Amino acid sequence: MNLRQQTILQQVNDRKRVSVSELSQTTQVSEVTIRQDLNLLEKRGFLKRVHGSAVALESDDIDVRMMRYFSMKQKLANHAASLVNDGETIFIESGSSNALLAHQLAKRPAITLVTVSGYIARQLKNSACEVILLGGIYQKKSDSMVGPLTQLCLRHVNFSKAFIGIDGYQMDCGFTGRDMLRADVINSVLAKGAENIILADASKFGQVHQNLLATDSVISRVITDNRLPACYQQQLTAQGIQVDILGE
Repeated sequence: MNLRQQTILQQVNDRKRVSVSELSQTTQVSEVTIRQDLNLLEKRGFLKRVHGSAVALESDDIDVRMMRYFSMKQKLANHAASLVNDGETIFIESGSSNALLAHQLAKRPAITLVTVSGYIARQLKNSACEVILLGGIYQKKSDSMVGPLTQLCLRHVNFSKAFIGIDGYQMDCGFTGRDMLRADVINSVLAKGAENIILADASKFGQVHQNLLATDSVISRVITDNRLPACYQQQLTAQGIQVDILGE
């Protein structure tokens, strides 16, 4: 995927639907070239073509999700990395923001990363830091390890901080996830009593999914961006959760 196609995908994922003419103006290439790019991106499963436009897909593919609000997720990841001290062992759950965090921490050899994400482990194969990939059932759609074996592995590793991705947050039900097996793994991580940190862009707040994550009382901090509605920030703060909000 070239830089222009990455720009197209980010535009589509950010705005949900973008016309060919708008993409042509943004990238300063012809509409014929844009249509060729869109055909390629659709063939690879990154978006959907409709008449005169491109539409974003809901996807578990990290590469696709990473392109949505990419610059903001990079800022969230940089801030999260600043909270990690040399010598620490930390857990990083799967997800696009966490993958960017892992890239930042990979430059520091004095850190050990524990993860269930096959994607993150592969991205860090040439990194300076130590990487521990937990075993389990390989869930192909999310490129993550899940199931009872993963939860058993978690009992035998310790870490001081855990960075967790979420799919939704609502005032009446708290943090939620789309996938039951991944939610079970997250809950096992949260139960270990480390400093649990939610790393998620503000688009996740206001959404709700069927799988409840552990109660808000086990969450120490939320790192998100300044699109977070004030009501959510107030509720989280009232529950004793530190909320770090980053601007553009």
